[in-house]
Amino acid sequence: MIRRAFILMTVVLLGLSLPGCGKKSDVTKIKMGHALDVEHPVHKAMIFMAEKLEEKSGGKVILEVYPGEQLGSEREMIEQVQMGLLDMTKVSTSPLESFIPAMSVFSVPYLFRDSEHLWNVLEGPVGKKLLQAGEEKGLKGLCYYDAGSRSFYTKEKPIMTPADLEGMKIRVQESKTSMQMIKELGASPTPIAWGELYTSLQQGVVDGAENNPPSFYRSGHFEVCKHYSLDEHTMVPDIVLMSLKSWNKLPADVQKMVQEVADESVKYQKKLWKEDTQKALETVQAQGVKVYSPDKTAFRQKVKQMHESYNGTDVGQLMQAIDQVQ
Repeated sequence: MIRRAFILMTVVLLGLSLPGCGKKSDVTKIKMGHALDVEHPVHKAMIFMAEKLEEKSGGKVILEVYPGEQLGSEREMIEQVQMGLLDMTKVSTSPLESFIPAMSVFSVPYLFRDSEHLWNVLEGPVGKKLLQAGEEKGLKGLCYYDAGSRSFYTKEKPIMTPADLEGMKIRVQESKTSMQMIKELGASPTPIAWGELYTSLQQGVVDGAENNPPSFYRSGHFEVCKHYSLDEHTMVPDIVLMSLKSWNKLPADVQKMVQEVADESVKYQKKLWKEDTQKALETVQAQGVKVYSPDKTAFRQKVKQMHESYNGTDVGQLMQAIDQVQ
């Protein structure tokens, strides 16, 4: 509670939403927070977005980006955006499912056949519908960012089959679907904020975690976990959200510019992501991490019942629609 109160006070001191709309200035400032470090390809894409927006608006619209959980955890920033205390954020779609239940579909394991299938979904009718799904909750989806595939990294041993997960505590995001997946695979899910995970791994609070290669590298978790098993159980995209309250304050021409620069930043981010993924894998191996490519058959079989549990539900309908995308 103390942390949350401090963060809310910080947001207020930063100027709340769109502070430049008064008579004294014709500059509109949009504040955006996220949890990643400044070298991360996602942060660089947001800086690209900010530069393009300033250029396109002739300096009249400024996007200020606050990285590294300066404004709170992902969940806290979602809440701030929802209330209009923060204009924008970038979060994983996993913790977003507590606010928009349909987003849980992205945390269903082995749903996407490959990266091409994922992006055909995101850029098609299903993805566009999901971007709009949060508007009833005050959350406007602008675009998706590539977050690759999530795989297990562990301290003591590699994960080559689901049996290797038995008895292990694995950190997950605050997502019921992600926790269910970990349980189905045989481990104990332990939700921990991203910024607290390094210490939790060091101290043995958890035995491992799961994430994509750039995040595994950028977080420094490779210093603690020397086994990285590329089972690629989920492809959970990131999403850029804007407060609907903040969006509705913007003139139509500025709304158009914001959407345009968000779309432009996606192409830039996807290019950076591909390069950074390769670099991350090479770097962690050079630092003593062993990278494995386990057979995914047993993992897929283990979560088959989980897939079937969605039959007849809204998420099940989304899964069917996704499966039909070529």
